[in-house]
Amino acid sequence: MSRKLLNSELSRLSVEEFKQAGKLPLVLVLDNIRSQHNIGAAFRTADAFRIEKIYLCGISSPPPSAEIHKAALGAEDAVAWRYEKETMPLITRLREKGYTLIAVEQVEHGVLLHNFQPQKDKKYALIFGNEVKGVQQQVVDACDISLEIPQQGTKHSLNVSVSIGVVLWDIVSKLR
Repeated sequence: MSRKLLNSELSRLSVEEFKQAGKLPLVLVLDNIRSQHNIGAAFRTADAFRIEKIYLCGISSPPPSAEIHKAALGAEDAVAWRYEKETMPLITRLREKGYTLIAVEQVEHGVLLHNFQPQKDKKYALIFGNEVKGVQQQVVDACDISLEIPQQGTKHSLNVSVSIGVVLWDIVSKLR
């Protein structure tokens, strides 16, 4: 049997150490995410993979929020974030800063996640959409690539926070 490790044995960074640490060249763009629980989960996942920043767009609620904190467990204090009223102007700025724009969405001619090979010398903006409507069509149209998580069940999609975890794990594992 294996003994569970105590939190004190995990050698995690403090919030200040996290802020100073190097980050992967990845940002999350949350396009009109309605659930604060999903937003909090995105912060916690972004912390785990040490990504650059989260952009909260449209109806996506920014911290501080008890509901976000409940899922993020303080990661909202470590991960850099910014609120943007609209997604499209942000997408334009990210492109100008050299980010490859990736919609995580089911589209015609999309790339299956396992077939996507990120390049270590590129910066990526991963755009995740609303729990019901997905990524706005105009945002999908502005992206360089659309990634799809293959699914074999009866449902049409995964919860957005689960999708964030799956996509980040896959891309980060390929980059490292």
